[in-house]
Amino acid sequence: MEKNLYDKSYKFLLLIPIAMLLISVVYLWNFQNQHGDIIYKDVTLTGGTTITVLDANANIEEVKSSLIEEFPDLKIRGISDFMTNEQKGFLLETKAGAEEIKSALESFLQYELTQENSSVEFSGSTLSEGFYHQLRLAILLAFIFMAIVVFIIFRTIVPSAAVILAALSDIVMTIAVVNYFSMSLSTAGIVAFLLLIGYSVDTDILLTTRVLKKREGEINDRLFGALKTGVTMTLTSIVAISVSLLIVYNSSEILRQMFTILLIGLGFDLFNTWFANAAILKWYAEKKEGRG
Repeated sequence: MEKNLYDKSYKFLLLIPIAMLLISVVYLWNFQNQHGDIIYKDVTLTGGTTITVLDANANIEEVKSSLIEEFPDLKIRGISDFMTNEQKGFLLETKAGAEEIKSALESFLQYELTQENSSVEFSGSTLSEGFYHQLRLAILLAFIFMAIVVFIIFRTIVPSAAVILAALSDIVMTIAVVNYFSMSLSTAGIVAFLLLIGYSVDTDILLTTRVLKKREGEINDRLFGALKTGVTMTLTSIVAISVSLLIVYNSSEILRQMFTILLIGLGFDLFNTWFANAAILKWYAEKKEGRG
């Protein structure tokens, strides 16, 4: 992108992430009104039963079709070998009690579930909801402490607010996309959002430091220098996470969910950092230097 073209279009580019953020906020507001929360939650956050069955010959679709009428909220997925992708068993989740779902599953499989061929985990709704609220508090505290550190570093409202806004936008947009695809978040998914905060702030602090604290060159030169470094950092992370996601896609639901959330968030980070934050900083720096 030529610098003169960027000078003419950077304020227009700012409108793209703003529009995306507004759409995401409206979507989540409607989602909250319909579902009572801003995310879909799995049994680790709502309470329920998780049963893992080690049966390489089980027909997962038949298991699901036989139980779904009695347990409408049932979710089932296969477990595969990490290297060969060969089926090793399956895992199912439901809000029903452990004995209830175990009995129905044994009736279909025609054998008893023991410690040798299965594992059963049950978490009460009170404990799971308490853990969920603690994770939400952890994200809130992460944002608060991140904001404090950013204000200490830059000591000015506009650049600091731009960094915080970019990180917040990454989270809000990612949650909207996750909900759109009906992904039920687990505790690991919530932790992924904590990691995303760190990824988001990295590139924003790099950009802000280069533009405001580095005095050599014109504002555009500093912006484009930061762009080269920042985009390289983000794309490197995207490639590494994409490869990891392909490797674990059929073998680990926890890692698959974490990597998927990080990929979505890093994609949005490219827009929020280099369209929104960069435009705000360019406007602020020009005003500060008496050019605006």
